[in-house]
Amino acid sequence: MSDVAVLAEEQKDGVALFLPEPYDIVWSLIVLLIIAFFFYRYFMPKFQAIFDERASRIEGGMAKAEQAQLEAEAAKKKYEDQLDNAKIEAAKIRDDARNEASRIVADARTKAEADAAQIAANAQQAIASQKQQAMVSLKGDVGALATALAGKILGAQLADNQVQSHMLDSMIEDIESESASKEK
Repeated sequence: MSDVAVLAEEQKDGVALFLPEPYDIVWSLIVLLIIAFFFYRYFMPKFQAIFDERASRIEGGMAKAEQAQLEAEAAKKKYEDQLDNAKIEAAKIRDDARNEASRIVADARTKAEADAAQIAANAQQAIASQKQQAMVSLKGDVGALATALAGKILGAQLADNQVQSHMLDSMIEDIESESASKEK
């Protein structure tokens, strides 16, 4: 029967073929526990240190990235503020330049008007001076002609200077009154 018992045992059910023997399970658990002990005791701390270092590098890199982003935003804001200030300053300079140009034009116009008035006044003064000189010259010429004419008409020369002056003055006044009435 021993052959039969061995044969019977060899012909187990299909599911029983896949189940290990209890002694295999015990020895596998013992080996697994020993490996787990060494793994947690020696390898796990090294892995944990490597993971912690890598995590700290990643966190440091993220912090640096965030810091760089904050600095970039601050630089951008500073640049935009400077640009706004530059635009305001440019507008102010433009307005100042326009005001200065208007003032320069007004000053030049005022100076030109004053110069024109001065030139006109000088011209009128020169004209009046020339007119006065012409009148004095004309008075002398007219006086001499009048005296010569009066002498021919009267037949003799007027010898007295006082009579000649009186006669010339009255003739000049008559001529001036006639020219003034003609001008009006």
